[in-house]
Amino acid sequence: MTGPSSAPKGERPGTRANHWETVLTSAESVVADDTWDDDLPTLNRETRRALARKKARTSNSART
Repeated sequence: MTGPSSAPKGERPGTRANHWETVLTSAESVVADDTWDDDLPTLNRETRRALARKKARTSNSART
């Protein structure tokens, strides 16, 4: 009795005149970006604190 082979077998060869028919299509569409929102997103807490530290550093260095 033989066990399964450790060497994988390749794909079986196809039959004659049996080909896949491939149709290439594109589903992309162009969207006009005319919906500009003037309200910019607010900065998060970490960014606000970093800007405050930078501002405090520059104002302290100007005094000395």
